[in-house]
Amino acid sequence: MTTTYGLIGPPLPSLTNNPNLAFSSLETEKFRVYEYPNDTFVRIDNPQYLHVSKSGGHRVLDGAGVAHYIPEGWYHLYWEVKEGAPAFSF
Repeated sequence: MTTTYGLIGPPLPSLTNNPNLAFSSLETEKFRVYEYPNDTFVRIDNPQYLHVSKSGGHRVLDGAGVAHYIPEGWYHLYWEVKEGAPAFSF
């Protein structure tokens, strides 16, 4: 088992996944919120890893080890970064 340490807090969950999916680190984010046109919001606290599918959907693993799938169709995405982290790392 691989242990990865974030900027703040306990060890992050290790990512065991389909080797055909490339994930990026989100460990600098405190939370991220997806906003849909019907005023629906999806908030993910302590996101750690992200994969963007060809369809535009987002696969996100949070710090508790919960996997989320966010379908495309959102029109606004925002997040807050941890202290000292860059607002944009892409």
